[in-house]
Amino acid sequence: MDKLFIIKIGGNVIDTADELQSFLQQFAVVPEKKILVHGGGKIATTIGKKIGIEPNYINGRRITDEATIDLVTMVYGGLINKKLVASLQSLYCNAIGLTGADANVIPSVKRPVKEIDYGFVGDIDSSKLGVDNWQLLLNNNLVPVIAPLTHDGKGQMLNTNADTIASALAVALSKKYEVRLIYCFEKKGVLENVEDENSVINLINKEKYRQLLADNKLADGILPKIDNAFDAIDNGVKEVLIGDADDLLLNCTESVKGTLFK
Repeated sequence: MDKLFIIKIGGNVIDTADELQSFLQQFAVVPEKKILVHGGGKIATTIGKKIGIEPNYINGRRITDEATIDLVTMVYGGLINKKLVASLQSLYCNAIGLTGADANVIPSVKRPVKEIDYGFVGDIDSSKLGVDNWQLLLNNNLVPVIAPLTHDGKGQMLNTNADTIASALAVALSKKYEVRLIYCFEKKGVLENVEDENSVINLINKEKYRQLLADNKLADGILPKIDNAFDAIDNGVKEVLIGDADDLLLNCTESVKGTLFK
């Protein structure tokens, strides 16, 4: 099986020009097959306010009403995505920008209304991803750059969490590739001592995880990320890594600076 790196960057990298350029320079020279999944950053909020669309969050999650789905489709699928693609082209990386609607690569369903109506938000079923079309792109040496947008197959774009897209892609494509899913994070990795930035744990398997939990060494905020990592591994992904965007190239080798889950 060929190796495939699925690399997710968040808004904190996108919002900082120097950090973004440094990350893209590293991403461009990763020699294996690769996919970049990007978040939205603060740009949609800034542009939205200029045109009278105020952000609405409940429990930290954006509510995507009709005006907001139009806004994020323009900003995520247009402005941010195409700037990333143009920057990668300038670094001789043959990137192609996509949303989930393009070539039907990520169909989803509108999230059902329960206690909260999240609006035009998409939930993904990994089994329905367009694996053949992903292979078509990757096998022709194209580097997909995917915006955090999916579609419902009935003409409606849907806002979808970039972490979720990266994980769903990793699970679907692990049937065809040896996948390492990399989440670029604001810290160097999972820390054994939250006060010590250099106490990165380089490898966590389930046995090590149980030991860390028993010793009460993990900060609450990292637990959902670790659970997501093991969920991906349980569904066929070979490896998941959490690390700093600055360390991307090393984190695409066996000599990782971040935290590798396997």
